[in-house]
Amino acid sequence: MLYDVVIIGGGVVGCAIARELSKYRLKIALTEAYCEVGFGTTKTNSGIIHSGHHSPPESLKGRLVVRGNRLYDDLQRDLKFGFKRIGELDIAQTEEDLQILMELKAKGEKKGVTGLELWDRRRLLREEPNLSANLLGALYAPGAGVINPYELSFGLAESAELNGVKFFRENQIHAIDNQDGVFIARGSRLAIKGRFLVNAAGIFSDKIAEMAGMNDFQIRPRKGEEYMLDKRLQGVVKHLIFPTPQPKSKGILIIPTFDGTIMVGPTAEDVEDRYDSSTSLAGAHTVFNQVRKYCPSISERDVITEFAGLRAVSSTNDFIIGPAKVKGFINVAGIQSPGLTAAPAIAEYVREILFDEGLTAEERNDWQPAIDGPARFALMDNEQRRQWVNSHPKRAKIVCRCELVTEAEVLDAVRHGATTLDGVKFRVRAGMGRCQGGFCTSRVMEILARTQGVPLHTISKRGKGSEMFFPRPEDEGSDDKGGEK
Repeated sequence: MLYDVVIIGGGVVGCAIARELSKYRLKIALTEAYCEVGFGTTKTNSGIIHSGHHSPPESLKGRLVVRGNRLYDDLQRDLKFGFKRIGELDIAQTEEDLQILMELKAKGEKKGVTGLELWDRRRLLREEPNLSANLLGALYAPGAGVINPYELSFGLAESAELNGVKFFRENQIHAIDNQDGVFIARGSRLAIKGRFLVNAAGIFSDKIAEMAGMNDFQIRPRKGEEYMLDKRLQGVVKHLIFPTPQPKSKGILIIPTFDGTIMVGPTAEDVEDRYDSSTSLAGAHTVFNQVRKYCPSISERDVITEFAGLRAVSSTNDFIIGPAKVKGFINVAGIQSPGLTAAPAIAEYVREILFDEGLTAEERNDWQPAIDGPARFALMDNEQRRQWVNSHPKRAKIVCRCELVTEAEVLDAVRHGATTLDGVKFRVRAGMGRCQGGFCTSRVMEILARTQGVPLHTISKRGKGSEMFFPRPEDEGSDDKGGEK
């Protein structure tokens, strides 16, 4: 089949572009290297929707972040992912920081960010009594929020598929040919042909461009380590807490996540290895030594898990979005922070570029914007839980005790595409609590094996190569299905 548009990369940006283009009568394909969308940079994102006052107004990221922020309320209504506008506080630790906060406020107002307020120490400590009494003040940005980024990716992909986009997972692209104006993206499973090719491959976007014969930008991976704290600290801060910006990043943050846990980080370390997801003792020291200056009650003794992700920092230090030298090839590269916030605006921008480059299509009058969101037992009140449990026996069976996840929710995650432990975890939070899957992992694996009709030892954490068990000699070659052993 010849597609009108082929998108390489199923992170939040690629999925947002796919959904945006699905509003038109087009043949669209998206190819993703991992077994599920959002399993690359997206799943390790800090999950912050920025208000937009940090990025320079003259930059492309500065132009798209404010529009992106405004699109999130409608997007959440349609796709039902976890999202709350909890507001952001940029704190001043020195007299020089107070001047920086005034400059950030002026920069934000120039870009149309509304509601920005400067708070003195008294107001800051009244609103956030657990912060250090040594702080001098803060800039308050009410439009900032927190989000579950993987839920957003799953929702965007499900909506796009509902509207006709074809997804090809576990299909890593290793070569691109251009024959008479038709791109052929050759992957590990199959080749896909398209008239236009959108390069949204994250930290590999420069490598994808090279496959098409271009070498005009580079991606430099920047690692960020993050640390998730026990839920006993829920409420220690109510807002996102930012220091004043650092040369390489926005600094080490305190993030009250959508589901109530506190996350601290990230670090900002330039690395060569594009698969480096290691954490380190040095990274932990950097994070906790810094956040204790703002919030003395936060301690590394409360860490329940840690992880690292890679930002796709471009050689221009800005988003690189636009037509490339090869006709029909569109780069969407260098999407580091605030890329998550800007993603829906990036999708609109790419759609405009494609139409400017010659893509033509009629807008659909049967486009379906909304999907059914997942039920969340843990977020229900007692009466809702009683009705939920009484409606089906599987809704009464708790699989994950830490996060109160029922078997019915795990089955629903499987119906919506989860094939791995992480696929279930990122959809319904089974395994995200205090014990980090100590009790629920085996139960989730049994459900995955049973529903897929495969042996238990084939169930993986995040795709091929991450299987949890080796098969017993007597199981190798057997047709045992369902993980009952």
